[in-house]
Amino acid sequence: MVLLTLLLVVLAACSSAVSTPLTTSEVQSEPETKQESATPLADESRPATLPPTKIPSPQVEQAEQAQQPQEPVVIDLDAVPELDTSRHTVPLEEIIFDTFRRTNRAVPLPDADPDLILSLRDAIPPIYNPVFEGAGEANQWLGSNDIILGYADGPEAFAYPVKILNWHEMVSHTVNGRYILASYCPLCRSGVMYDRNVDGETLTFGNTSALHESDMVMFDHETGSYWMQVSGEAIAGTLASQRMQALPSQTTTWGAWKEQHPQTQVLSRDTGHQRDYSRDPFTGLGEQYNATGRFIFPVSPKGRDDRLDPGDVVLGVEGEGTQRAYALAALGDGVINDRIGETPVVIFGSADGPSGAAYMPVVEEQLLTFSFEAGEIHDQQTGSTWNMAGQAIAGELAGSELEPVASRSTFWFSLIAAFPDLELYSK
Repeated sequence: MVLLTLLLVVLAACSSAVSTPLTTSEVQSEPETKQESATPLADESRPATLPPTKIPSPQVEQAEQAQQPQEPVVIDLDAVPELDTSRHTVPLEEIIFDTFRRTNRAVPLPDADPDLILSLRDAIPPIYNPVFEGAGEANQWLGSNDIILGYADGPEAFAYPVKILNWHEMVSHTVNGRYILASYCPLCRSGVMYDRNVDGETLTFGNTSALHESDMVMFDHETGSYWMQVSGEAIAGTLASQRMQALPSQTTTWGAWKEQHPQTQVLSRDTGHQRDYSRDPFTGLGEQYNATGRFIFPVSPKGRDDRLDPGDVVLGVEGEGTQRAYALAALGDGVINDRIGETPVVIFGSADGPSGAAYMPVVEEQLLTFSFEAGEIHDQQTGSTWNMAGQAIAGELAGSELEPVASRSTFWFSLIAAFPDLELYSK
């Protein structure tokens, strides 16, 4: 409980708000007695009460070259349709609004006043018009052990520092013509990249300030539907049961990512908001979950699967409609050769983070088997050396790249709550 007490003090000024760890029954039976915030208070994040202030950022040539010119996105929250509550895939009472108040902190959707719902939209402000800088400039404020969400599309690579995502949770932009969403819920340590095109329509996502299974709930501006962040599924509204396509990504350390992608672009602190991006106030939250078994917001029995501790970091990979989870701390620096259904997959793991990445282990129609020896990844067929980015860096296959597989890096409780039927890998 010492860490929780420190969080109450340290997070009092942050933008993403949550209540103190409570069991599901406590939140449902005692909505009027929520304690002090265990995460950042929203009164410093709401645009209505604190005008956005830009943080000065050095405009060096490298940063200017790294930025991708895009048409600015204009946001009109008043134009977002109301939620169609007649359609939903989860009980509406399990969608809980964080009101950011000292009391009556958690309010189930059926009990929420429409004006309250409207006022909470984007209280945790997404980044709709991101600015990027080069790795050289990012090195001035990112440490090698800082956690980032990484995304690569061909030669282009992007790093979204968790120290920024904690305050904004979503970043929307375009890469090589694909409309993408970098999403992150601090309470779940869940970094997931999505394609924002659903059934031919490009969606723009905002933050409801609500949670389901203690995971962020997003809304789309086009229909007002509510989406669960970890699953990428619309859980209420016009698009209920629709899913976004997850994209390959890594939640790893800045040091590891920039080694894999030296030319990476990095989300800049020039967000248009005044925040303390120098620290990660959620460090140690997984250990707190494991020690107490208590969560920030309600988590159903689905998320209380004791095959792993709730705060253990896992990599979720989908193949042929089946979700499988890999425990990353147990894997450490290592490799797992696996099949999901008939689909071969290889998991590269690193103790840094811990982190992991999933790939199709096939090069020029040759199925490869990998091993980790003497601190290096090798394929058994040619003895070539590979890195965490799925690139052969030495040997017969040098220059070859494995095809990445979409994955999610999250705490165990949030992945099993989102996908109750998933399989847990075991040797």
